[in-house]
Amino acid sequence: MDSRQAEKRIQNLRRDIQEHNRRYYRDDSPTVTDAEYDALMRELMDLEKQFPLLATPESPTQKVGAKPSEKFEKYRHALPMLSLGNAMNVEELRDFDARVKKRLELLPMESVEYFAEPKIDGLAVELVYENRKFSAAATRGDGGVGELITQNILTISADQIPRELPADAPDVLDVRGEVYMKKADFADLNARRDREGQPVFANPRNAAAGSLRQLDPKITAERPLSIFCYAVGRTGPMEFSSQEKCLKTLAAWGFAVNGAVKRCRGVESAAEYYSKTLEGRPALDYDIDGVVVKVNDFALQQSLGQVSRSPRWAIAVKFPAEQVETTVRDIEIQVGRTGALTPVAKLEPVFVGGVTVSSASLHNQDEIERLDVRVGDAVILQRAGDVIPEVVRVLIEKRPANAQPFSIPEAVQNKCPVCASDIQRLPGEVAYRCVGASCPAQIVEGVKHFASKGAANVDGLGDKIVRQLVENKMIASPADLYTLTRDQWASLERMAEKSADNMLAALEASKSMDLARFLYALGIRHVGEATARALADAFGSLNAVRAASVEKLADVPDIGAVVAASIRGFFDDPKNDEMVRRLEELGFAPAWEKQEQGRFAGMTFVLTGTLDTLKRSEAKQLILAQGAKAAGSVSKNTSVVVAGRDAGSKLSKARELGVEIWDEDRFIKELKE
Repeated sequence: MDSRQAEKRIQNLRRDIQEHNRRYYRDDSPTVTDAEYDALMRELMDLEKQFPLLATPESPTQKVGAKPSEKFEKYRHALPMLSLGNAMNVEELRDFDARVKKRLELLPMESVEYFAEPKIDGLAVELVYENRKFSAAATRGDGGVGELITQNILTISADQIPRELPADAPDVLDVRGEVYMKKADFADLNARRDREGQPVFANPRNAAAGSLRQLDPKITAERPLSIFCYAVGRTGPMEFSSQEKCLKTLAAWGFAVNGAVKRCRGVESAAEYYSKTLEGRPALDYDIDGVVVKVNDFALQQSLGQVSRSPRWAIAVKFPAEQVETTVRDIEIQVGRTGALTPVAKLEPVFVGGVTVSSASLHNQDEIERLDVRVGDAVILQRAGDVIPEVVRVLIEKRPANAQPFSIPEAVQNKCPVCASDIQRLPGEVAYRCVGASCPAQIVEGVKHFASKGAANVDGLGDKIVRQLVENKMIASPADLYTLTRDQWASLERMAEKSADNMLAALEASKSMDLARFLYALGIRHVGEATARALADAFGSLNAVRAASVEKLADVPDIGAVVAASIRGFFDDPKNDEMVRRLEELGFAPAWEKQEQGRFAGMTFVLTGTLDTLKRSEAKQLILAQGAKAAGSVSKNTSVVVAGRDAGSKLSKARELGVEIWDEDRFIKELKE
């Protein structure tokens, strides 16, 4: 990477990190996992180290958190509230130890005394005492200025935050801590909100941060918040000799202090603490995402000093992606848009990767048999990429004696669990499918697909609204959406009159979609966006596609006999034919102008990783517009893989097969040419 490329990459990283900081610290609505955020920050730090002339004081690597929200009164910390550097594993903890020894001019075989603590996943705050009485509280904010939350912090009980300090405490004292929500309290809060029809919180950290940053303290008082205090700022004329002594004194004064801490003689003792804490993590009643290791002696801390945003005497050692054990309580079958029956493991609710998980897809019968998963089994669960829950393996040694192998057709007695129609599994397919044309489950998924972004793009038409419409028998196909009145829309749960007006406007706007989007929206099996565009190019009009024979359809490049038969079968079905005609009567007239041969005509692209300039959907549309296909997996037929940040297995597969690889800059350059 040359300096020009590095400058652009650094600018993009700074922009993204600042946005993630705002979402995490100020809005309490993060959109990436901690691991993804840490990867971005590490990349930026490495680039600024490699290209020091591009480093600036305004970089997120030099700052803490995010600017405080304008809705709160601001509070300037007397001493900055710093962030911590990260280590991703024990080896990096040992690297930290080596740096500490080097700065302290110790020999490699000498030991440093550390103090290790669980890293609580909550919201950092400062408690201010003047004349030994509680006077104010503030969030960390950007490290220098936070948000004043005095009344909200007082909703936490006095046995965790004393209102007055004993006589041996200093006149002025700033205590730092982490406000969090216990797992059980979080579950109770979400259950209550769900009963009341309110949106539930994604995880305890968001719940705690959102609760503490309410403008109305009465709302905060209804939320079960807790705190662990772990450090001090100003201490008046008093001085502490060590982190251990500091925490013991805070506990004696009435502050809530975590008892699961340890004084460690040397880095290997700290590494052992890390391993044991990781092992015991699932049993804790609060959420942690690592451990914090600090040089115990405050005089040595002073000697080591700090960089702009973090001390040199402490480090946060993060945990890997979390795996937990839970139990399969049942296996349920869900029916999708194309009638596919998907087995879903219903699990004993378990907290993993920041959220409570109670179900995980088992995908199909082949996957069930590969895992040999059965009702009653103890299983290991993780969230793939800290996002999608997945069953990793079955703990066979814990299997109940009466556990039976699971078979989809036996479980549903060869009938659709929703509409009782027959199910079938065609040769060469992994999925069992419902053959019922009027299956409510298929209707729900079909309407959602029709309204999706790549199709009609009806903003606001989500899962809950569609289910209400189908369950109340207000619609039986996408065409019915366009016959509902304003009063009917407004009568739906959580749908006010203004929302009804917005929905009607969105539906009317969707009538202008072109032929390719229309064909995709119909939900014809095997017809994705690229195939829909190929059909539009080949036939030019809806009537021509509708009248085309299997042979003519199969002549279209990349369609073939199976897809052609699926298209022909769709339009030959009287119910589908009626729906298409109704859509035309309701104002749909999907037109198409065949574009000139595109820059990428005949090529197949695969996108992987995170793009900085373009959204994934935008890149895909650009590929299609230039006459290429956008595939989901890499094969020997792939022409180019466009690799963004954090590209994974697809990039590895491309290298293995010798497929050409472009970064985002190259992709955009090729488009411009």
